[in-house]
Amino acid sequence: MSRMPRFHFAFAVDDLSGAREFYGGLLGCPEGRSDERWVDFDLFGHQIVAHLGSPRERSNAAAGKISNEVDGDHVPVPHFGLILAWDDWHALADRLRAAGVAFVIEPHIRFRGEPGEQATMFFLDPSGNALEFKAFQDEAQVFAK
Repeated sequence: MSRMPRFHFAFAVDDLSGAREFYGGLLGCPEGRSDERWVDFDLFGHQIVAHLGSPRERSNAAAGKISNEVDGDHVPVPHFGLILAWDDWHALADRLRAAGVAFVIEPHIRFRGEPGEQATMFFLDPSGNALEFKAFQDEAQVFAK
């Protein structure tokens, strides 16, 4: 493939206006098609869709019920997000800090000095869905062992 395929991810939210404020406003994702029960967003070239509904437990991750330890952090499961360019990751981290976002895992460098060294941060959307944004200074390290 000459270009990386885009992913599509649909997830439940309990408030579409809150999703619009968070994804469209705070994260800067342009809005695509929408209906009274769902909204498409362009998440850095990927399609995510917020569907109005009541997630069973809002999120096991938000409730702290499911996590895996990764380099000393308790990573919420499930979660989704993107691998950004290094400078874009830092700009987003600064924007989220300035907005007072409560991080599940604060922005930091994981696996420092080891294969797969990366910048990472975790936070929740208004419906309790966990998101991870990460960046690599060396893109060749994305799948490093």
